[in-house]
Amino acid sequence: MPDPFRTDLAAEALEHLGGAGAGLEGVSLRREELGGAPLLAVEISGREAAARLGKPTGKYYTLELPAHFRRADTSFAALAGAVAELIRRCGVPEEGGVLVAALGNPDITPDALGPLCAAQVLATRHLKLSGDALWRDFSSVSLCRPGVLGTSGVESAEQIRAICAAVKPALVIVVDALAGAEADRLCRSVQVCDSGISPGAGVCNDRARIDRALLGVPVTAVGVPTVTDAAAPGEEGARGLFVTPRDIDSSVRACARIIAYGINLALHPCLSVEEIDGLVG
Repeated sequence: MPDPFRTDLAAEALEHLGGAGAGLEGVSLRREELGGAPLLAVEISGREAAARLGKPTGKYYTLELPAHFRRADTSFAALAGAVAELIRRCGVPEEGGVLVAALGNPDITPDALGPLCAAQVLATRHLKLSGDALWRDFSSVSLCRPGVLGTSGVESAEQIRAICAAVKPALVIVVDALAGAEADRLCRSVQVCDSGISPGAGVCNDRARIDRALLGVPVTAVGVPTVTDAAAPGEEGARGLFVTPRDIDSSVRACARIIAYGINLALHPCLSVEEIDGLVG
C-alpha cells in the first residue's frame, strides 16, 4: 500500500524519514532563531534527496509562529520582519518589478490565505509608472488573484504566466495555503522557499506547477499549513477527509496579515510596520 503521508512542508518530509533523513546526502539543515521565533532551514541540493523527500531542490525555511498572535502583539513587528528576511534570503531583485500571486478560494476559509493576504499587499506598479517622486523609494509591485480552476476555468499557472508576459517581473512571489502532517503546526508555521509551488499537492489535487521553469523568472513560495489529513495509517474510513483548526477563521486572517506585512517589508524596505498600517488600513 502506498505511503499515505502527505505534507507540503519540507521540514515535515524530513522528519518523516526519521533517522534515515539525518545523514541523507544532498540535504543540509540548520536551526536558528529569527524574530524571536524558532526557524528550521533546509536546503535540498541532490536529486536523490529531492526524490526521497518528494520536494524539488531548493531552500526551505520553516518559521514557527506563536499561538493566537495578533497585530496588537508586541512580537508582531519582529515576526513580520522575520518573514521579510526569509523572502530576502530567497532573493529579491534590486531592479525589475515583482509580481505577487495570491492563490486560493476566498469562499473556503482554509483556502483563503492568498486572497486575504492580497488585500494587504501594496500594489505600486501603476504608481511607479506615473513618475511621481513620492514613490521613488518603493519597488514596483503587481498583484494578481487567479482564483481556482473550478471558478475561473483557467489554471492558476496559465493566468500567472500570461500576466508575467505582460508586466515582465524579475521575481514572482506566490502565496497559498498548504497541507501539513502535524495538527500542531496548522496556522503555526510559515514556509518560505525558492523552488516554487505545486498548488493542491498536499491534498491530492495537484495543479500545474508554478516555478522558474514555467515562468522564466525566480519564484518564491510563501505558505501556511491550514489542513491536515484526517486518516492515520490503516484508517481507510477517513481517507480523503481533511481537518482544520476550530479557530481557522481568525487564525488564517492573522497568518495572512503577517505574510502580507512581511512581503511589504521585504519589497519596500523604506517602510516600517506602522507606516504599512496607514497604507493598508
